[in-house]
Amino acid sequence: MKIESVKSLFEEEIKDLYDAEKQLVRALPKVAKAATTEDLVKAFEEHLEVTKTHVNRLEKVFQLIGAKPKSKSCEGMKGLVAEGQEAIDQDGEDTLRDVMLIGAAKRVEHYEMAAYQSAILLAESMGNEEAGDLLRQTLTEEEEADETLENLCEQLLESLTSDTELESGSNGKDRTRETVRTKAGRGT
Repeated sequence: MKIESVKSLFEEEIKDLYDAEKQLVRALPKVAKAATTEDLVKAFEEHLEVTKTHVNRLEKVFQLIGAKPKSKSCEGMKGLVAEGQEAIDQDGEDTLRDVMLIGAAKRVEHYEMAAYQSAILLAESMGNEEAGDLLRQTLTEEEEADETLENLCEQLLESLTSDTELESGSNGKDRTRETVRTKAGRGT
C-alpha cells in the first residue's frame, strides 16, 4: 500500500498493532506456562486478558476511521516473540529463567509503548480524539504492565542476591541492586 496521507499511515500503523496484539494473545499463554514464580504467572495471565481488550480497542479504532479490522504482519513483534521463545526454551535455574522471561516481556512492552505513542500522535494530528483516547488507554495499560514486570524482576533479583549472600556470607545485595538500577538507566 502506498502511504499517501496521515490517515493511510495511521491505518497501516493500526494494522501493524493489531497483528502485534494478536501475536501476543497467542504467545502469552506459553510464557505464563513457562514461568515458575506464582506472581509472574499471575501477571502474564492477567496481561493476556488485558491484551484481548487491546485487540477489541483496535477494532473500535478501525471502526472510527471507517476501515475493516485487518492485520499487517508485524515483523518486529515476530522477532520479540521469537526471543521470548528462546527464554522459554532455555535451561537453567527457575528464578533465572523467570528473570529472562521478564526481560523478553519488557522488550515487548517497550516496543508496544513506542508503537502506541506514535499511533496516538497520528490520531491527534488527524483530529480523531476518540481514537487517540482509546489508544492512550492501551498505552497506560502497557506502561502499568512494564512497571509490574520491573517490580517482579527486582524481587526475583533480590531473592537471588539473598540466596548468594547466604551461600557466601557476603553482603552484595545493595551493590547488585545498584548495578541493576544503574544499567537500567535509573541511577542510584
